[in-house]
Amino acid sequence: MKILILGAGQVGRSVAEALEHEDNDITIVDTNAAALRALREKLDVRVEVGQASYPRVLERAGIEDADLLIAVTNSDEINMVACQVAQTLYRTPKKIARIRSSHYLDRGALFAPNAVPIDVLISPEQLVTDYIFNLISHPGASHVLNFANGTVQMVGVKALHDGPMVGHELREMHEHMPGLKAQVAAIFRKGKSINVKETTLIEADDELFFIASPKHIRSIISELRKLDKPYKRIVLAGGGNIGNRLARLLEDSRYQVKIIEKDPERATKLAERLDKTIVLEGDVADEDLLLEENIENTDVFIAITNDDEANILSSMLAKRLGARRVMCLINRLSYVDLVESNIDIAISPQQITIGSLLMHVRRGDIVAVHALRRGSAEVVEIIVHGDFKTSRVVGRRLEEINLPPGASICAVLRDGVLQLVSANLVIAANDHVVVFVTDKRYVPAVEKLFQVGIHFF
Repeated sequence: MKILILGAGQVGRSVAEALEHEDNDITIVDTNAAALRALREKLDVRVEVGQASYPRVLERAGIEDADLLIAVTNSDEINMVACQVAQTLYRTPKKIARIRSSHYLDRGALFAPNAVPIDVLISPEQLVTDYIFNLISHPGASHVLNFANGTVQMVGVKALHDGPMVGHELREMHEHMPGLKAQVAAIFRKGKSINVKETTLIEADDELFFIASPKHIRSIISELRKLDKPYKRIVLAGGGNIGNRLARLLEDSRYQVKIIEKDPERATKLAERLDKTIVLEGDVADEDLLLEENIENTDVFIAITNDDEANILSSMLAKRLGARRVMCLINRLSYVDLVESNIDIAISPQQITIGSLLMHVRRGDIVAVHALRRGSAEVVEIIVHGDFKTSRVVGRRLEEINLPPGASICAVLRDGVLQLVSANLVIAANDHVVVFVTDKRYVPAVEKLFQVGIHFF
């Protein structure tokens, strides 16, 4: 596939890194020549210096025979114009654009087929907002990922010494909870994936990823660690786009929300827009301010400013002052290793965004992709097509399907109902299959496995 990526920022780099090993011809366009040189030295990609919305620049980058345009510059306007140019002049088959401003997103008709020709809209702020809200909804979880339109969720949770299942084999979970349709997809021990079997012994500090119906998730978490009480008091450090969206979502629920915003003008606007949220003007890393606002009684402190350093410092300070749970937005993945032991959850907007992009790039009928473990692992939801003759999976029992190393089928949904995964479960056409791949290098092999033979068409 020939792909043009417009923008060499963090999202553009992440997309290029995810796709370069998958037999794609990638060209990246940006005005920053130094950033492009660094990318060319690191990745097997072509680069083009110039304004991403200019037809002449796009032509030099190869737009005329491109299969896919991914516009992820820092400017909504450039992204929109580039998609318009690509459609009007070159009839580019598929166009994906990152649009950040709610002023555009709130006008749905703007992106209709006869208007701005964008096939797929990506809003990083909304994706991050939804992700954080899911984490708040499931106390104790380190990841919460939706599949089958939220019918089932995959949850990451760290097992602790006080968990009833710690020191026991996985098969005992079903004895504790008879009739439970849940599956452990992967276990990471000391940062490395281990083989998951019914006889696998759960150890303290293991990170388990399991998939289940949302109504069962709280009960399963309680088997792996002492159950946290539902959150109530939440402090948001930063009143930008994510802070504003998250506050709106939370104040409509049962939560008590405060926002700390340094910019006086922005703080005033937030106070006018939000109904129940308390808006505080001040520095998110001001110890006196945090103490005045009873940080020790806060259930969740969430640092979501545009400054990694401010997020890290305020999160570490809030944790030291007694905040029960701390979440921190970190753009630079290199910072994560430095702070993981001092905060509860590090949130990477790039990893959240990249899943939505990959869903539209992968081969086959893929409806959801989530990147995990800083992009080294992926979870993919695939709709199965074909029949016994044209498919390598339809009509086969799970034990007969030749999955690549590190890949496992962790959920099968049939007509919207989660099936009990076992070696004898037979895959049928139109099943939604969730595959956990611990090494993303094998994702193309998974895609190929689920592709349908030519006779099906």
